[in-house]
Amino acid sequence: MILCIDQVISPELLGRVQATLADSAFRDGRETAGWHARTVKQNEQADGRQPEVVALREELASALQRHPLFQMAARPRRMKPLMFSRYQKGMSYGNHVDDAIMATPQGTMRTDLSFTLFLNDPDDYEGGALLIDSTAGEQTYKLPAGALILYPSSTLHRVEPITRGERLAAVGWAQSQVRDPQQREVLFDLDTTRRQEFEAHGKTRTFDMLSKSLANLLRMWAEI
Repeated sequence: MILCIDQVISPELLGRVQATLADSAFRDGRETAGWHARTVKQNEQADGRQPEVVALREELASALQRHPLFQMAARPRRMKPLMFSRYQKGMSYGNHVDDAIMATPQGTMRTDLSFTLFLNDPDDYEGGALLIDSTAGEQTYKLPAGALILYPSSTLHRVEPITRGERLAAVGWAQSQVRDPQQREVLFDLDTTRRQEFEAHGKTRTFDMLSKSLANLLRMWAEI
């Protein structure tokens, strides 16, 4: 499942992210790439040792933890600290698949889901689209500032070359409580339906049965 979520963060937080990154030091993005990805990665990443960058990525992570749609789709068990990437003219990130295992401050984690949070408007740059190679073919994404795309880490994907301007984004990875992507999609659909039922009719018998089924499926499938 590939999911686009609009306005994941507030305009106020987005503005502070942009202002902080404008004054931050950036390093060669190849420093954080796997050995094979280094050959196709041409971007820059904010130096994660800067206190203001550390504070910013923690605040964004907290915002994602509070976002109901992100939580419903990802059901994160563990997340890797976010990285802030910058692409300027001529930069790109060729076809690659994200590492299956990544290190985090809490230990190693399996990457089930990847996400990109776009931090500036599409009109600020040309090129720079995220292309995901799915069973439906290549799909292109270039979202508004503050919007996020969540997609399986198992997919081949790339960032097209920038031909004008600058592309800013926060990227991250999550290990889900539910490993199987089809099971996650079933839970997402069921949770969406029960919430719609509640909004339309309140706490009905139908809502209770949907909630029961959701809880019991999660009990069967979750890895805690």
